[in-house]
Amino acid sequence: MYDTLAAYLKDNWLLAVSTPLYAVLIALEVIVSNYRKNQFYTFRETLINFWLNIANTALGLSVKFAVLAMMSWFFAWHFIPLTFWEQHPVLYWVLLFFALDLCFYFEHRSEHFSRLLWAVHVTHHSSQEYNLTTGFRSSVFRPLVSCWFFVPLVFLGFRPLDILLMDAICQIYGIMVHTRYVKKMPAWFETFFVSPSHHRVHHASNIIYLDKNMGMVLIIWDRMFGTFQRELESETVVYGLTKNLDRPYHPLHIIFHEWKSLFQDLSQKNITFRHALHYLFDAPGWSHDGSRKTAKQLRKEIEK
Repeated sequence: MYDTLAAYLKDNWLLAVSTPLYAVLIALEVIVSNYRKNQFYTFRETLINFWLNIANTALGLSVKFAVLAMMSWFFAWHFIPLTFWEQHPVLYWVLLFFALDLCFYFEHRSEHFSRLLWAVHVTHHSSQEYNLTTGFRSSVFRPLVSCWFFVPLVFLGFRPLDILLMDAICQIYGIMVHTRYVKKMPAWFETFFVSPSHHRVHHASNIIYLDKNMGMVLIIWDRMFGTFQRELESETVVYGLTKNLDRPYHPLHIIFHEWKSLFQDLSQKNITFRHALHYLFDAPGWSHDGSRKTAKQLRKEIEK
């Protein structure tokens, strides 16, 4: 059994490196939380976080070959010669990092501004707690979404397996910023990189913080495209959704609740085809009768 596990970890070196790191840091955060009586962790919430991660991983593994096949098909049309990348391996990996992080930004932004994609992503935001295990609170169906945002990368000549590897590496960083114990990083760091402070804002349900700080590793995209918001001392972060779940620990409800709500909206009487398209592709909170409001509309109200 030991030999089998050792062989598996050798072939999956990233898992072998990241798992002990996660285990140590989560254990330390739990100990500090209990010692200081912060109550940043509860057993049920931690359990549901890992359940969502397991479901995401299982789906990701089951569709991995299909995803690779799709990306390989597009790879046939790459326009930067592979010989160029072979001659410049350092440039290849550096540009892949920047390009993938940018693609993730637009994926993440789309998940917040399209109801259909929000139904996929909302599970990551539905916790009213915020700790390192929140980083494992995966959007279960993300493997079916992210691959389409990576297609531009294969046109540039980046190999599909390298793209998935870089995504996994960046995800490690993305998990690490889910903590309340790092208040602020140095100013130079927070200028370029996503910090725990930046990502706390992203998980907030406060109106001023909604749909902000979409980056995974680099915060420069948010600064460039107008979605940056710093954490304010005058506005304490409240975690969760603007309307929290009635059954937050039900293993299926937590995945499908937004799909159910979307179906109910589409099933309303007397809505037009145009209304249906808005419900699918407009921002969460859009309603044909004005009974609900999007984050943009809510923000305009508090700015008056």
